[in-house]
Amino acid sequence: MTVRSVHIVGTGLIGASVGLALADRDVAVLLSDRDPARVQLASDLGAGAPADAGSPERVDLVLICVPPSEVAGELKRTQELDLGVFYSDVASIKTRLQAEAQTLGADLSIFVGGHPVAGRERGGPAMARADLFLGRPWVLTPTPETSAGALAAVRALVSDCGAVPVELDAATHDATLALISHAPQALASLLAARLVDSDATTAQLAGQGLRDLTRIADSDPDLWAQIARGNAGPLAAVLRGLATDLTGLASALEGDEERGSAAFREVVAAGNAGRLRLPGKHGARAAPYATVPVVVADEPGALARLLLDAGEAGINVEDLSLEHSPGAPVGLCELIVQPAAAGPLATVLTERGWVVHQAHEARPGG
Repeated sequence: MTVRSVHIVGTGLIGASVGLALADRDVAVLLSDRDPARVQLASDLGAGAPADAGSPERVDLVLICVPPSEVAGELKRTQELDLGVFYSDVASIKTRLQAEAQTLGADLSIFVGGHPVAGRERGGPAMARADLFLGRPWVLTPTPETSAGALAAVRALVSDCGAVPVELDAATHDATLALISHAPQALASLLAARLVDSDATTAQLAGQGLRDLTRIADSDPDLWAQIARGNAGPLAAVLRGLATDLTGLASALEGDEERGSAAFREVVAAGNAGRLRLPGKHGARAAPYATVPVVVADEPGALARLLLDAGEAGINVEDLSLEHSPGAPVGLCELIVQPAAAGPLATVLTERGWVVHQAHEARPGG
């Protein structure tokens, strides 16, 4: 099935990104939002055209991109206005949302719950990206009432956005997201909150490890309150399991030194095993990489020159990380490459004047 027209209701990060992803497709995109300024910004960025508030035209698919607590009501409203043939949403909770929609009397035969497992720590149309969904899973949660036409239409939209459709039932989706998304948000926020009462020196000494772990702590509290309320049971179960693990580890550390050391080693080893289960590049099985550390001056264009030199040497940089201590005139850029490319890359960069340190193995997945 081909989707030729889409009405995106809600022009935040996800809604505007869908519009941008469809910009180079033969799809007419209409945008609406209760905030006209957000619609205008998304439209100016190329995500679509503002819908006519007076008499919006009927489209193939209405995509509801509003906060979770508003999805069911918006689904009912847009169906009553007959804005589209089929309907979907992008909320990260599903069981409660579908129950609310059913209670309101929405037509679930022309609706498919959806959730693109992609995002950024900050929202809004200004953060939208056309490539946000490329290669990312987009979960679909059809119900027994869902028609074949509705499912085909939403799958077509997902493919047009460059994502990979994955079908799950609503309960499985919510349990899965509790572990891979909602619990990480809680842990990141709890860890970052510890900095509030710390002294200034503690924050200044924070390295990349803490920054990586707390990156998503810079999220919208109101949005996450809605997500937590909608998925409270599965999320609480994951957090209780983590609390049991943390309590056990703390008890071991407070006891015999050997026992505490062994317990911590087991935790780190179990984490290694868990990381190995995460898919690697292009969704393939995680593969080992090598890291080439390079000293980079803190000056305009330095990082760009480093990547250009690596590219001109015919070596693909799979990923990179950048360490930079506050006030230091240089930083350390770790270029992550295929193991066979580490030696040639170090040689080329050294010949071009870079200070290169000994390469070492990078664990799969990063």
